[in-house]
Amino acid sequence: MRLLFIGDIIGKPGRVMVKHHLPKIKEKYSVDFVVANYENASHGFGMTPKNYREIKNSGIDVMTGGNHSFDKKEIFDLLENEPILRPLNMYEELPGKGIFVSVEKKLAIISLMGDFTMPRFNNPFRIIESYIQELEDYVIFIDFHAEATAEKRAMFLMLKNKISAIVGTHTHIGTDDLVIDKGAGYLTDIGLTGCFDNVIGMSEKEPLQRCKTGFSKKYDVVDECKKIFQAVVFDFDGKKCVDAFKIKAYDFEEEFISQKAFRL
Repeated sequence: MRLLFIGDIIGKPGRVMVKHHLPKIKEKYSVDFVVANYENASHGFGMTPKNYREIKNSGIDVMTGGNHSFDKKEIFDLLENEPILRPLNMYEELPGKGIFVSVEKKLAIISLMGDFTMPRFNNPFRIIESYIQELEDYVIFIDFHAEATAEKRAMFLMLKNKISAIVGTHTHIGTDDLVIDKGAGYLTDIGLTGCFDNVIGMSEKEPLQRCKTGFSKKYDVVDECKKIFQAVVFDFDGKKCVDAFKIKAYDFEEEFISQKAFRL
């Protein structure tokens, strides 16, 4: 099985890049399954039903969330009925689910959120193990939406003998540590898909004001910018990850393989 994962899709520029690049990349690289993080898809905060349909139709099978999963309240019904995940360690009484399971494909997709600097929910390190025990014969892919690089790395080291791959999201800045360790793929952060010539996909005006004064208006996404598409591809043989590489594309130029996995 070949799985492709797209990191934080930021606003309209991110959606434009997904619609332009994903269909071609799926065909070129014979991708079997696509996962993407949606939590910034609608002007940087959450996702509307309209934007969900827009990017889903580009070829996304399952979407993972994070701390902005509930920013757009009109998506609550879709969280219950569509393959849209919110973090597994959020409280059970909240809308949606944190795991997608395909019995036919023997595939499980999990959305998980870190603890450091994030909204407080259940401890992700404690809650995840009980779920993966029931999926030992499945390909298990985790989007770990977390701030601290050390927290992401610690999660991988705890789970690497039990899962197939884990990729970090949330910081919007891609890292260069794509590895395969004992049959498990890992990348600290895939990086954003959207504007890359400002601040984490947002207009620099508000972040600069916050840096100078401690206060600012809500962060904003501009329509005109230099854009990037970033994704990571994992090949699985049975449950084990056997190959991985990262794909990038700038604006509407041809995509290229920017990083290949190092085997530990």
